[in-house]
Amino acid sequence: MANVAVVGAQWGDEGKGKIVDWLSSRADVVVRFQGGHNAGHTLVINGIEYKLSLLPSGVVRPGKLSVIGNGVVVDPWALLREITAIAAKGVTVTPENLLVADNAALILPLHGAVDRAREEARGLRKLGTTGRGIGPAYEDKVARRAIRLCDLDDEPALESKVDELLFHHNALLRGLGSAEIDRATVLQELREIAPKVLPFAAPVWQRLDGLRRAGKRILFEGAQGTMLDVDHGTYPFVTSSNTVAGAAATGAGVGPSAVGYVIGISKAYTTRVGSGPFPTEQLNEIGELIGARGKEFGVVTGRKRRCGWFDAVLVRQAVQVGGIHGIALTKLDVLDGFDEIQVCVGYRYRGQVIDRFPASPTGQAEVEPIYESFEGWSESIRGARSWVDLPATAIKYVRRIEELIGAPVTLLSTSPERDDTILVHDPFAD
Repeated sequence: MANVAVVGAQWGDEGKGKIVDWLSSRADVVVRFQGGHNAGHTLVINGIEYKLSLLPSGVVRPGKLSVIGNGVVVDPWALLREITAIAAKGVTVTPENLLVADNAALILPLHGAVDRAREEARGLRKLGTTGRGIGPAYEDKVARRAIRLCDLDDEPALESKVDELLFHHNALLRGLGSAEIDRATVLQELREIAPKVLPFAAPVWQRLDGLRRAGKRILFEGAQGTMLDVDHGTYPFVTSSNTVAGAAATGAGVGPSAVGYVIGISKAYTTRVGSGPFPTEQLNEIGELIGARGKEFGVVTGRKRRCGWFDAVLVRQAVQVGGIHGIALTKLDVLDGFDEIQVCVGYRYRGQVIDRFPASPTGQAEVEPIYESFEGWSESIRGARSWVDLPATAIKYVRRIEELIGAPVTLLSTSPERDDTILVHDPFAD
């Protein structure tokens, strides 16, 4: 039985939460391998809505082990708030069903302060970050000055680590004209949170190796999307981590061979939050209608998402750089009632037709989409659970998308409800 990685194939917000939750019924372990609490997943189960930002989506299923890998930057205060929030809805999280990598870097309150101060200083050149400190935390990790979860259990070394951290960040804050971070406050916050989060700490890499050797099925859950990858996305309007499936191995502490089938999640249209290029964006009634029907507001920030037609060029690029075997196509029901639906099949760029998204920000801003038009469908497909429930024009639309992106549709989602899903191919069967 294959282990499965789930990644976003657009700019995030593709519906990964529902798909991961649906797939977790076939898995034993669900692992988050990158990102932070800036990535929101919404699950709707038996009419109850769960909004998760840091916890793996499998946490709502009894009997499953949830893991936060070393590739995730962890805000321990946000983690505890999230555990408390879902406990109020009947989901109990303990060290028995949640492990956090002991070598995961932590997001501290100072990271959020630095994040927001820098965004404010950028003025009109804002990157559109959530202001939650994810970027600065990853910077500290790469610069080898991060506070990691295991450091909370090493009191003699903690003070010197905090001193090194503040030496860097307070200099930056002074330069930006912002208030400096108080050393005593940081140490007090860390000492207070330590006994609450350390029980979840574990050598995740070792546990996952043992589980894999025992034949347990592992589901690797990505956050954001390929076009937000720090290397392969619309740089600099990207997140601070690698969001492609290749990051599952390093972000969980397993070998590349442990990641088997890769599912890319894609909406039947395109959305984006924050700044950055968006070739198929519809700044008109169509975009407003898609946004209203799809309830396109960020789970974490509440920000309104920009909406547009499906961009097959972007998704095909995501398939290629991410090694995606199959696509889970979500929110097809949002397109109900459109007389005409368009799909971007290429770009015009400086007098030429190209089949890729340029790497440079200037090139990304200049491309013009080339559309192919499709007949829409008047029937509602919301809640469909079989191909026979779909209109012929909807099936034609899906089949053409498969051709354009070079990957089959593995799963088709027709509503936020867990069971409103058409299974075309079981990825765990490979």
